[in-house]
Amino acid sequence: MTALRERLVRLIATDGPIPVNEYMALCLLHPEHGYYTTREPFGTKGDFITAPEVSQMFGELVAVWLHQAWVANGRPLPVTIAEIGPGRGTLMKDMLRTWSRLDPAFFANASFALIETSPRLVEIQRNTLGATAGRIAWRETIATLPGTPLLIVGNELFDAIPVRQFVRTAAGWRERMVGLDEAGNLAFFAGAASLDTALLPADADSASEGDIVEIAPARAALMADIAAHISAHGGAGLFIDYGYLEPGVGDTLQALKDHAYDDVLAHPGEADLTTHVDFAALADAANAQGLKTSTATQGAFLLAMGLVERAGRLGAHADEGGREAIRSQVGRLAGPDQMGDLFKVLAMLPKTASDVPFPSGD
Repeated sequence: MTALRERLVRLIATDGPIPVNEYMALCLLHPEHGYYTTREPFGTKGDFITAPEVSQMFGELVAVWLHQAWVANGRPLPVTIAEIGPGRGTLMKDMLRTWSRLDPAFFANASFALIETSPRLVEIQRNTLGATAGRIAWRETIATLPGTPLLIVGNELFDAIPVRQFVRTAAGWRERMVGLDEAGNLAFFAGAASLDTALLPADADSASEGDIVEIAPARAALMADIAAHISAHGGAGLFIDYGYLEPGVGDTLQALKDHAYDDVLAHPGEADLTTHVDFAALADAANAQGLKTSTATQGAFLLAMGLVERAGRLGAHADEGGREAIRSQVGRLAGPDQMGDLFKVLAMLPKTASDVPFPSGD
């Protein structure tokens, strides 16, 4: 029994079952026992590996797209370039190196920020960035960014923001809760409160008893804040996560521990909890702020940005072992059976900005 599980059992025994989004929030962000507040989740020693940790090519191509978006906005200065949810800082490190070579004047005159709420992760990011950490301003929220054009990227950000789940029962849609079974173990239950069916995806009408839908108001609110800043000041956003391009019915709540799937209720505070991201809902939130949006799979996006060509240039200076490693990285990032199709990309720009190269559809 984990320390957080003991607290959850006492909490539920006293106050009753809690919604799934509250369970997720406690598991991930509890100040003493939360997953992100107590451990190093990234890399081979953690529980999962993100795309920037797979290959430098990911960060390089993201940097090129953001630079193109800056050009499409009319090359504004001052400009703030930010990453939200920056993990260990690997993506920002690769992007800074790319910009310093791609456009030294742009690199010299732009301001850079990392949006991070964890003091522990801030120190890890400082160590990753080394000497370039002096160029970075650390911020806790979007609201604390300066009122300048903003180029912002988020990689695997939205999947960890808690969602609400609703289950179809004989009595209608009910919120899914975490409670205690007769043996005192954590278990899922259907709550008593009903759901406004206007919030459901279109195909929920055909759902069967036991089916689950996920609604993420916290994700939409964060996207609305980001989009509002870009709408007011100019800029662009690029967000990469695993999820789906169209809303639907299904339970995507999952736990990862030691690079393997785990029971969602087995190790609260010691496993990463995520759900798949509804990219249509994120695009709707950005569109509501007056931005234009595009979505694609990660594989299509990276290939359109020149992943194969970049791999070829890197491979030209490597031995056969190095070339094989680069080929493996390309497959991991863009292969349809790996991250290529599972991960999606959302790009957003003001309607007044020129178009930036982006694959059409999925």
